[in-house]
Amino acid sequence: MTLHIRPAKPFDAAVMAALLNEIIAIGGSTAMTRPVTAEDLRQWMAEPGSIWHLAENDKGAVQGFQWVHRRADLPPDMLDIATFVDIRAHGHGVGTKLFDATKTAARNAGFTAINATIRADNDSGLTYYRSKGFETYGHEHGVTLENGLVVNRVHTRYAL
Repeated sequence: MTLHIRPAKPFDAAVMAALLNEIIAIGGSTAMTRPVTAEDLRQWMAEPGSIWHLAENDKGAVQGFQWVHRRADLPPDMLDIATFVDIRAHGHGVGTKLFDATKTAARNAGFTAINATIRADNDSGLTYYRSKGFETYGHEHGVTLENGLVVNRVHTRYAL
């Protein structure tokens, strides 16, 4: 499969929301527990300092997306990352190509590190971020998600 990576735009929000909602409905790999709307994504995309990338195949079908953004509880030179890949596209290098674009853009924007906070029960997410060079620097235990589920989380960091 040939992948094309490009900056995500507000007009992509509906298809990205549909992909993310499928992942949320399956459960187990994101802390998000309620469906998102295209407007939610457009608002997140408008946040200062956020950087968004989208992966498409040759037919223009979205295979995944990734974004980094500032979080108040992180140092000002560190961004937080979220990655979502279509479940039918796992194992095709989507996450790798997205991260290549994201880390270059984050570096060019003057950031020095990227944080990934992953549910401890999300083996594929932990494997993905470790394979990209993220290193564990902390753990949180007993975090209650919006739906009442209690999970543990792992904090990892990638130095740019």
